[in-house]
Amino acid sequence: MTRAALGLLAVCGLLFAWPVDARQASSPQAPPAVTAESPVPPATGGPPVPVAPAVITRDAAGRATIRAVAVSVPLGIDGILDEAVYGSVRAISDFIQMEPDAGAPSSQKTEVWILFDDTHLYISGRCWEAHPERMVANEMRHDSNVLAQNEHLAVSLDTFHDRRNGVTFLATPLGGRAEGQVTNERTYNADFNPIWEVEVGHFDGGWTVEMAIPFKSLRYGAGRDQVWGLNVSRFNRWKNELSYITRLPNALGIQGLFQFSLAATLVGLEVPENSRNIEVKPFVLSNVTSDLTASPQVRNDPGLDAGVDVKYELTKNLTADLTYNTDFAQVEADEQQVNLTRFSLFFPEKREFFIENQGTFSFGGAGGFGSRDTPTLFYSRRIGLHQGRVVPIEGGGRLTGRIGRYSVGFLNIQSGGDEATGALSTNFVVARVKRDILRRSTIGALMTRRSVREQGVGSNEVYGADAALSFFDSLAINAYWARTVTDGLRDDDTSYRAQLGYRGDRYGVDLDHLYVGDNFNPEVGFVRRDDIRRTFGQFRFSPRPRQSRTVRRFFSQASLNIVDNGGGRRELRETEAELAIEFQNGDRVSATASQTYEFLPVPFTIARGVTLPVGGYDYWSVKGGYALGQQRRLAGTASVEYGRFYSGHRTVLGLSQGRLEVSTRFSLQPTVSINRIDLAEGAFTRTLAGARVTYTMTPLMFVSALLQYNTGNNSLAMNARLRWEYRPGSELFVVYNDQRDTESPGFPGLVNRAFIVKINRLLRF
Repeated sequence: MTRAALGLLAVCGLLFAWPVDARQASSPQAPPAVTAESPVPPATGGPPVPVAPAVITRDAAGRATIRAVAVSVPLGIDGILDEAVYGSVRAISDFIQMEPDAGAPSSQKTEVWILFDDTHLYISGRCWEAHPERMVANEMRHDSNVLAQNEHLAVSLDTFHDRRNGVTFLATPLGGRAEGQVTNERTYNADFNPIWEVEVGHFDGGWTVEMAIPFKSLRYGAGRDQVWGLNVSRFNRWKNELSYITRLPNALGIQGLFQFSLAATLVGLEVPENSRNIEVKPFVLSNVTSDLTASPQVRNDPGLDAGVDVKYELTKNLTADLTYNTDFAQVEADEQQVNLTRFSLFFPEKREFFIENQGTFSFGGAGGFGSRDTPTLFYSRRIGLHQGRVVPIEGGGRLTGRIGRYSVGFLNIQSGGDEATGALSTNFVVARVKRDILRRSTIGALMTRRSVREQGVGSNEVYGADAALSFFDSLAINAYWARTVTDGLRDDDTSYRAQLGYRGDRYGVDLDHLYVGDNFNPEVGFVRRDDIRRTFGQFRFSPRPRQSRTVRRFFSQASLNIVDNGGGRRELRETEAELAIEFQNGDRVSATASQTYEFLPVPFTIARGVTLPVGGYDYWSVKGGYALGQQRRLAGTASVEYGRFYSGHRTVLGLSQGRLEVSTRFSLQPTVSINRIDLAEGAFTRTLAGARVTYTMTPLMFVSALLQYNTGNNSLAMNARLRWEYRPGSELFVVYNDQRDTESPGFPGLVNRAFIVKINRLLRF
């Protein structure tokens, strides 16, 4: 056994031996039963349990305890609050503003009911509006990132009552819906897709919503009597007012929904016992493909395939997922990026099997603020992809969940060989364990193994330990140490990081030190650059002017980023300063100035025919931008940048996060980046232009096309998809992919093309 493996075992032993003070850490084990006579909820320190007919009690600190009410007859989910229970059970009201006037009562009345029966949790709301004609509701597509910028009612559930993890559900006046999964109050997974129902309605004074969430769709501790965490937020977009059931610091903004440590306590809930949920999801896929880059070339080759995913609930805390002959042909195409650096680009995971419970496998704060160069030890896109091409996944499994105070995750996937890319049949293993300590902190360990390296010689393993420590409401510390074990690479194979962040509403400070060894090589992970010692610091000052009807807050921040290589040579020094104003209507104007020194240790070919020689380069830039709030019919961020760049100059014109609302069903989302580079070694223009066109028939049925033109790789690409969730959890996909070479004569020549029809069916037992 290697020394790294022994070290990992020692860390695991520490995890299981770590004492936890019951006064500081809430156990996710099922709490004792709560009755109407209980003076306070167990281990919460919150206000007393409401005694019927009351449904909520509050204390001076803004905390709340809420009583769920049982119903004997299932509710009809139609968005019309006409059942007798809405007259006989009191509503939860008196929401508290976070924005714009923190701590003040909400100006728009909201009524919420928390109900349940033997199979479902029901959350219903009546949202009053002083001016219904001003409501911002311009998107209904499921999981669209615009939904959070519409008027909405959102709910968060901390089902283990550990005050750090949970799930969220959101609904808009158009019936748009979104759901997400939150890990450790930090990592948000918007691709979590449980089965639930929601319908909305309208009345003269506002809108109504009814949600029905099956207990089968949730994970929670053992025992029939439950205590959960709960919060509900209401967003009045037309007046930019955000309010919650509990009082939250306005530094959190819309992410206050994730702050389970400050959520209300939900009592009186009774859940089904002794049930084992099994979900079976078979699929059938048919396609016709052409690939002119393959050898031999493929033209209009038909195909037929089938596979199955199985989800088995071992316990209410622990879930096993199995997959056979997995295919992700329906997944949306990546949005291309302009790369003018020497380093690889990071693209997010979009495949459903790898996305669920993704936060369990997060490590060392990678992916968070200021972590651009922080290695990602488990990057699931290494599985099933090789040199940018799809590699068949034969099958595998995943085990995730909680055991007491521990979050655990285990994944084993077997991929097949692929002659076209030279990929060999490979087994991937990932094991993760985290233990809750103190009030909102964790320590953990992670191991990954790849049986065959990308080069096809030997195996690759990673061992690491990390800590995520949170204090008060705004202070966080992330740290990790990791080592890779690779045949032939035995020196300088470690990486470590220590990061401290204070993110208050008025002030923010981030300090970070990162080391990545020259031979640190996690081949089931992602490393942007190795052989570095990076030191980063940033200070922010963001005051809120009092009683301003125009300006919400000012931003000023400055940062310094220094990167040396392992031998102590300075490779990068970046200083940046930004001034910005955020307006009450959601618009934002900003100005940024930066100064950079970069050393190129080897010649850098930045474009075809343009190569920068070895040496040090000083350059600077200034950038200005204006962002229109996403609630507008025309939204997006327009920017212009100019400055020195290596041996010459660069001018950049950009439009990002653009959106034109043609109607509530039809939208156009353009993106443009034009980089004009004029260097001593040569001049070139790098252009990336794209547009996403979406037509939404219902919240669960839409057609979308992503068009992209990139002069960097001379490509014109289209990905068009029809997605219809024809019954809860069951979907039909029709996909057309087309990529062409813009340098071929005449109409851009075909590179590859595919037409795919995929249908799956969810069976629940």
